[in-house]
Order: sequence, then structure tokens, then C-alpha cells
Amino acid sequence: MPPTVAIIAAGAMGAGVAQCLTARGVTVLTSLAGRSAASVKRAAAAGMHDADDRTLAEADFVLSILPPGEAVALARRLAPTLAAAGRKTIFVDCNAVSPPTAQIVADVIAPTGWGFVDAGIIGPPPRPGTTSTKFYASGPQARDLATLNDFGLIVRPLDGPLTAASSLKMSYAGITKGLTALGATMMLAAARGGSAEALHAELAESQAGLLSFFERMVPSMYGKAYRWVAELDEIAAFVGADRPESAMLSASARLYETIAADVAGDNRETAVLDQFLKR
Repeated sequence: MPPTVAIIAAGAMGAGVAQCLTARGVTVLTSLAGRSAASVKRAAAAGMHDADDRTLAEADFVLSILPPGEAVALARRLAPTLAAAGRKTIFVDCNAVSPPTAQIVADVIAPTGWGFVDAGIIGPPPRPGTTSTKFYASGPQARDLATLNDFGLIVRPLDGPLTAASSLKMSYAGITKGLTALGATMMLAAARGGSAEALHAELAESQAGLLSFFERMVPSMYGKAYRWVAELDEIAAFVGADRPESAMLSASARLYETIAADVAGDNRETAVLDQFLKR
């Protein structure tokens, strides 16, 4: 029988995951209390059902899929309800958080009697039939989450410590999103210095693969920059405050703050990036 899965929340990723599951007959619950009209619309399109916290706690899996800064708060909000639930199933933290933050969430969930799985999602919001989005899962019950492979997801259990999945997610995102930040930084600096055309030409000639990466990643970053701020701060924490190289990840977070403000404002910075990328 298909399981019941609770997904919090109905953002782009959560709704995409829900759509894959509902296409295979899974009942997907969510919480729409206080959510925007856009979230309500996404949830309906993905076949998600609004539910209160007590009903969410009756699911076979509760998947937390949120901006990373909200991960601990959600676990604390749900913990009393999970503790009171008659059946103890599995809480899955799928957020882009550092291993220490994932451990905090695990410690919040532990007294409730529920199982805990650390998961890292790599890839875009999925659609039914696509294979570019993977859930890497760690912890003693990671293989239980792998049952969702039969219902439209790609779940890959990892050996290693409880928070191995968060470690992988931080490492991978640090490369892709850190490199995107570096590229955007140097494009903006080249434009200010009057060398944008020459830099673009040189990249096209000697680093075509890198330029292609920036052409994909930089424009698609604009609308997500606000979410990447906390993620890059988590990645900096993962590298370690005692490591000088963590500063470059913190600086990337500050760049994404600037881009997010620009997107919400006059779009000057993004216009410069678009001009560089010849969009």
C-alpha cells in the first residue's frame, strides 16, 4: 500500500516532491496555515492536502523541506505533537543545513520517540519521471526512507555518521553555489573596471565550460538568492570558523543578500550580470 507522507512546506521543492509522490498514489499532507496564496496554489496543483499538526503526525514519514533557517524551529514546533502521537514513525530533515544544525534537529526529535533521518536533496524541484533530483539519506533508518524509491523518488542511503547526508549536501552546494557567487562577483567587478567584454571573450575562448556553467547558474540564482543566504552561512559553519577559507563562503552569503535586495529593488546588479551573459 502507498504510504502517507507529510511534507512541510509547499514551496517549489516541497511541491515538486509531492507531485512525484502523488503521481504514484501516495497521499501527501502539508500545513498551509499562514502560507501565501502562491503556496496554496502550488499545494493544490501537486495534490497536497492541508492538515493540522496532529494529522501530520499520523503520516508514515514527515519530511521537513524548508529554507535552512527554519529547520530547527519547525522541529521544535512539531516535537510536542510528535511526542503525543500514538504511532511513532520517521521524521526526515531534508534541509540544506550543516551537520551541527542537523544534529540539533535530531536532538529535538529524539525525546519524541520518533525515528530520525538526515537527508540532503541534490538537484532541482523534481517532476514525475525525472531523475536529476536525489535524496541522500543517513542514519540508522535511512533505508526505511529508501522505500520511497518505489513511489517516485530517488533515495540513496549513505554509510557513515548520522549527519553524513548533510555533510554531502554542504560539500556539493559549497562547490556549485560558491562557484556561482565567485563568477557573479567577478562579472560585476569586471563591469565596474571596464573589462567585461574582454573577460567574456576570454572565458568563451579558454573556459567555455565554465562560461556555460555561469550562463545556466547565475540567472537562475536571482529568484533563489534570498534562500541561499542562510544556506551559505550553514556551509561556512560546516567548513569551520577556525578555517580561514570559511570566510569565502560567508562572503558568498553576503553577495546573495545583495542580489536578493537587488531583485526586490531596482535590479541594477542583475541587469549588469544579464548584460555580461548577453541575455
